[in-house]
Amino acid sequence: MRTAYSVETVRAAERALMARLPEGTLMRRAAAGLATACAEFLGRVSGSRVVLLVGSGDNGGDALYAGALLRRRGAGVTAVLLSPDRAHEGGLAALRRAGGVVIGPERALGAIERADLVVDGVVGIGGKGGLRPDAARLAAAAERARAAVVAVDLPSGVDADTGEVSGSAVRADLTVTFGAYKPGLLIDPGREYAGTVRLVEIGLELPPDPVLEALQHEDVARLLPRPDAESDKYRRGVLGVAAGSARYPGAAVLAVSGALRGGAGAVRYVGPAGDAVIARFPETLVSDQGPDHAGRVQAWVVGPGAGEDAATVAKVLGADVPVLLDADGLRLADRDVVRGRTAPTLMTPHAGEAAALLGVRREEVEAARLASVRELAATYRATVLLKGSTTLVADPGGGPVRVNSTGTGWLATAGSGDVLSGLAGSLLASHLSALDAGSVAAYLHGLAGRLASRGAPIAALDITEHLPDAWRDVVRD
Repeated sequence: MRTAYSVETVRAAERALMARLPEGTLMRRAAAGLATACAEFLGRVSGSRVVLLVGSGDNGGDALYAGALLRRRGAGVTAVLLSPDRAHEGGLAALRRAGGVVIGPERALGAIERADLVVDGVVGIGGKGGLRPDAARLAAAAERARAAVVAVDLPSGVDADTGEVSGSAVRADLTVTFGAYKPGLLIDPGREYAGTVRLVEIGLELPPDPVLEALQHEDVARLLPRPDAESDKYRRGVLGVAAGSARYPGAAVLAVSGALRGGAGAVRYVGPAGDAVIARFPETLVSDQGPDHAGRVQAWVVGPGAGEDAATVAKVLGADVPVLLDADGLRLADRDVVRGRTAPTLMTPHAGEAAALLGVRREEVEAARLASVRELAATYRATVLLKGSTTLVADPGGGPVRVNSTGTGWLATAGSGDVLSGLAGSLLASHLSALDAGSVAAYLHGLAGRLASRGAPIAALDITEHLPDAWRDVVRD
């Protein structure tokens, strides 16, 4: 499990460790890790040209000490001091002793244009808001230049706790972070600015309650349902799918396709698209008598392609089993009914749907994904899976938010969300919690999308067809 911690928690752990170590030890550990990462990124250190963008805090000190180490290995190192009077004294002295050059911002553009590597040490993890004009000008120059950009701990201008970017920010090819991942490195838009993220361990002792969790293969493998010798289709779980309409029959087919690949023993379909469903998936148990007469299920999916069928949404929400609420169902559901449910509810909006539920603009949700998913979960007293470039899953009771680490931009295709709904619903029927069902489904869905795409466009059913490959890939590890 990859975990991310708040700035406050990381700072407290740093203070506790520094109290037990000789002065400067922690910074030198960080600088050594940073220098190693820079050297590996460069490939050939001797003769390379490195420019350090140095702010006034410890972030700048890390960059200066790392620059001194690179200079001793034969790199030409130039430090650009954005606040010369407040640069880290020890780091600056170390760089000068190693033979590094120190200049002011007015001479920086030429140095950046000639650099092989630019190290962003402008603002640390405590920074808020966009870059100031001088720093923004240098960040823009680094983005235009041919040099690779390595950020120290976090790209300057990205909010470490949320991933929000409220102004100019550094775009890094690599971010070397110390001691713990920060939420802003794993959540867009900050994640996009961070590039590849490399964690350098420096000995921090962190509490067991992170802000974010990101499942890895071994975590997903542990959670996946597996039949035993005594299993039958009913013991494995039966999922009800109430989806589709005369206008959107394909949504039903796609939701059922994901459900059949999700581990449940059987899928019951209820709705007007029964002929289309049975033609594609003859193993589906089809009914046109409504949710009340579908037979026993362990969970429901309702909403994909439902059109204006509010009555079916209401009936499903009245069932005393876990319910996944998606697409049109999100719009048609009564908020107080959702809030009053005693069985688990998993809501799966994209940013536009989340914005409508919260009464804000879509751009506000996309700019503040972590705050939005938490607010939705608290408002509806439901587990919320917020789909998008960064998929987040939040429980209503608080606790760590799950962030998904798989996927590809090619998943942004019509029907992809319907497949995800069926998959997550099937995992709910297999007795996973709403948090685990949403997290595991997002992981497998993203991995199947990668396997299906391999860099090319895909259709929604391609995702379904590659779900067994994704499942096998996870379990094999």
